[in-house]
Amino acid sequence: MIGDRKLMKEEYGYCRISTPKQNISRQERNILEIYPNAHIVKEIYTGTKTTGRKEWNKLYNLVKKSAASDKDITIIFDSVSRMSRNAEEGFKLYEELFNLGINLVFLKEPHINTDTYKNAISAKIQMTGTNADILLKAVNEYLMTLAKEQIKIAFEQSEKEVTDLHKRTSEGLKTAKLAGKQIGRIKGNKYTTKKELAAKEIILKNSKDFNGTNSDSEVIKIAGISRNSFYKYKAELKKELG
Repeated sequence: MIGDRKLMKEEYGYCRISTPKQNISRQERNILEIYPNAHIVKEIYTGTKTTGRKEWNKLYNLVKKSAASDKDITIIFDSVSRMSRNAEEGFKLYEELFNLGINLVFLKEPHINTDTYKNAISAKIQMTGTNADILLKAVNEYLMTLAKEQIKIAFEQSEKEVTDLHKRTSEGLKTAKLAGKQIGRIKGNKYTTKKELAAKEIILKNSKDFNGTNSDSEVIKIAGISRNSFYKYKAELKKELG
């Protein structure tokens, strides 16, 4: 249809966690529940800045290129904190993507979705050609300012959550130290995990170097550990058994 230029739709769900111990599946599930066709981009990154996020930067460059080709692009986040936890950077990025025509959706903060922002712009009160236009213009400017402030507040709240978390962690460590508790591992002490114990039992039982008949590569598969861990545990076992 002539004049209908944006025919191709692309939907991307961006999921981010700070450490490998966290579970990213909740974010992915929330996005796919509403946007089942979204291509999910996953990332593990600690920090409030977006500059160091490899997967985000790949997506950012991809959507900029797609938007230039007049494609209808949507990026979905489980929450605003997944986009940015730096208020200034987050709002700047939001406006940049908005001006490129890219749709932004925040499942937990739908009031700042770009559609809401677009509605604030398109809902301008029409001028009348009378003296009342002075007041109507002020109302329109107020509505635009209000929409922007809502977006800024969302990113500021996201940044505040990180600041508060760091403060609570610091205070908790200080309190524990004052109470005489050991913080972190004692230098020189060796700590054994349940996973390590289980792996060593498997090595003792299956490795031909001990009580088994399996080769190194076979034991690695049985134990489900890396080669480095296997050889480390095997060396420790030989040392322990004399």
